[in-house]
Amino acid sequence: MSTGNRGCPPRRPDRGSALLTVLWLSAALAAIAFSLASTVRGESERTSTAVDGARSYYLATGAIQRAILHMIWGPQYVNPDGRSRFWTAGSPVMNFSFATGETFVEVIPEAARLNVNTVTPEDLFRLLGNLGVEPARARAIALAIVDWRNPAAPNQFSVFDQYYLSLHPTFYARHASFEEIEELLLVRGMTSDIYYGTYENVPQGLERAPRLVPRGGLSDCLSVFGSTAAVDVNTTAPAVLATIGVPPDLVAAIVARRRTQPFRQQDLAPLAQAAGPAGGRLRIGGNSMYTLRATARLRLADGRLSDLKQTVAATVKFLPPEYDARYHILRWYEHAWSY
Repeated sequence: MSTGNRGCPPRRPDRGSALLTVLWLSAALAAIAFSLASTVRGESERTSTAVDGARSYYLATGAIQRAILHMIWGPQYVNPDGRSRFWTAGSPVMNFSFATGETFVEVIPEAARLNVNTVTPEDLFRLLGNLGVEPARARAIALAIVDWRNPAAPNQFSVFDQYYLSLHPTFYARHASFEEIEELLLVRGMTSDIYYGTYENVPQGLERAPRLVPRGGLSDCLSVFGSTAAVDVNTTAPAVLATIGVPPDLVAAIVARRRTQPFRQQDLAPLAQAAGPAGGRLRIGGNSMYTLRATARLRLADGRLSDLKQTVAATVKFLPPEYDARYHILRWYEHAWSY
């Protein structure tokens, strides 16, 4: 009489498939959890970056406000050596340290730029050439700028007017003085690289790769408040110095010198003599209008400075002491950039 396996329950054929189902469900849940964790981490990092950006913005804004006060107080509080305790005319940079970060403010007189409404066509052509624009395009843009700011002949359309009317949407040239320097972006032949500037490769030799260096644009060289005569030697773009006739070797020497220390009033006479005929178009500082460009970096918990930078700028007109308001902010740039 055989006992066999009569007392054991029959083996269920689906027990292995149930285990595989559980394993697949576990893998799917793990993938969902991993994806959710990555999304949450990414959103947290983006939120943190946005918060740091907002903090940097207000830090830069505060630096501009402090710079304005220092420029107002500068002539009033002078040390025995004749130097101001706050700001000396002609100083191109102010550095401020705050509890939450570090800032530096570039002080750029509007006299560092040429006046877009009065600069001669010849100087416009030379300026564009010094910015790296090919001669044919430089000539076309210079003529277009002159056409834009000059009155139109009665009942006549220039070739530039006909071009603007062929665009979509169409528009008319102002045929009057530029009111905002950004109008240059509408001028025929203008590009964002020519207006704002760009970066270009500079060869470093066979053993090293090329590096990118900034090349300025027309926005660094022209202004509706710009100079009609002399330009500030401490902040004027090299292209403007070359345009007014400063020799190339002297332009390089000026740029190298002001990286380490600004020119003072006593340095102007020998510098003007070395510049030859262009010496009469050099000056120290500006008049009453300045562009203040502040760049801020937050201080991290370990004391290091954040890699995130935020730059804002303002064009400010300073008024004499007898006025109730000592300054007016003419333009505010939420998103500026600095080299």
